[in-house]
Amino acid sequence: MEVALKIYIFYFWKIYSMKELLRRLITGAVFVFLLLAAIFLNSDAFDFLFMVFGLTCIYEYKRMVRLQGYYIFIAYLALWWTFIYLINDMVTYDKYFICSLMLATLTVNIILLYYLFSKKDKLFNSLQKFILGLFYIGGGSIFLTMIPYKENTFAELLIMGVFILIWVNDSFAYLTGKNFGKTKLFPSVSPKKTVEGVIGGYIFALIAAYIISNFESNLTLIQWLILATIIVITGNIGDLIESKFKRSAGVKDSGAILPGHGGMLDRLDSLIFAAPFVYLTLNIFTYVS
Repeated sequence: MEVALKIYIFYFWKIYSMKELLRRLITGAVFVFLLLAAIFLNSDAFDFLFMVFGLTCIYEYKRMVRLQGYYIFIAYLALWWTFIYLINDMVTYDKYFICSLMLATLTVNIILLYYLFSKKDKLFNSLQKFILGLFYIGGGSIFLTMIPYKENTFAELLIMGVFILIWVNDSFAYLTGKNFGKTKLFPSVSPKKTVEGVIGGYIFALIAAYIISNFESNLTLIQWLILATIIVITGNIGDLIESKFKRSAGVKDSGAILPGHGGMLDRLDSLIFAAPFVYLTLNIFTYVS
């Protein structure tokens, strides 16, 4: 009887795992299709898609940190409209506005980095949660949307390269960590993340950067390798910060909008945190070249 029960549990778990993998693959395929369609349709479709993604991430963040009211949505939409549309008509002052947003976003990200290493789970009052969410997610989403605009053109392959580097790092960090991971990176926040996984993700991100440099000519090979390094470092930090929020909230996922993947913030946490650093790096490349 005991042997039969063990066999039943084994096959039940195997079937469940296959169904879960299928759900993840289908959800991932739909997500990538939407992204590719928006990128190659036109820049307005790309902007709109990430405005919606940003709203969804803010909703999930708001639930996790138990932030009351809907003011953060209004503030996010106002910030979005200001930086995506209004500053295009204010050429004289656009750099000042963008620098101000960059300063605010990076300041918030530094605060979140302190929060990550703090032993306390709850450090913020309602106003602080509002400001952190607005610039952590709102600022990150806006800079993500600004990345492909280079010299008054919409560089589809550039933004695709950024997405590919994020996905390659995440995917191979997971695979390497699952098969070879022994040294925990940050067990108190993310028990499954390993040093070996991070190294594996970084190596494959560098390989991906080399391949991308053969197709995307806006950046040189060295610049793509530097960008991959920035993305891996900041992307992993972004993933850990979101894990800290989830641990503090006592939840496994930020939401359930993506079957098999959790919430939208679970999917975009690395990208949103990395976006301002990527945007800043690309502008430094432009300035020094």
